[in-house]
Amino acid sequence: MTAEKIFFGLPRFQVRSAGTQPGARIVITEGHIRWADVIFVMEKSHSHRLRERFPECLSSKNMVTLHIPDEFEFMQRELIEELQAKVSQYFGTDLQDVE
Repeated sequence: MTAEKIFFGLPRFQVRSAGTQPGARIVITEGHIRWADVIFVMEKSHSHRLRERFPECLSSKNMVTLHIPDEFEFMQRELIEELQAKVSQYFGTDLQDVE
């Protein structure tokens, strides 16, 4: 399951997911950043990597660090629940009921 599937069905949102590490299934690009209105990262280290790699592109973007340790298995249920709970805080929508 990807972020696109976690948040699928929310009429106001379009979601894409990408990783910050070279070995990620989908590695973030400048195109992803330009497309996004808001960029959510799990950890400060992810934010630092993006700022180092795309400083100019990120200068006008809102990036939010969710403070979720990157220690979960890919799309582990607890990770999905934590992502939904933390992202909900920014949009005033209960995302935990989205499936």
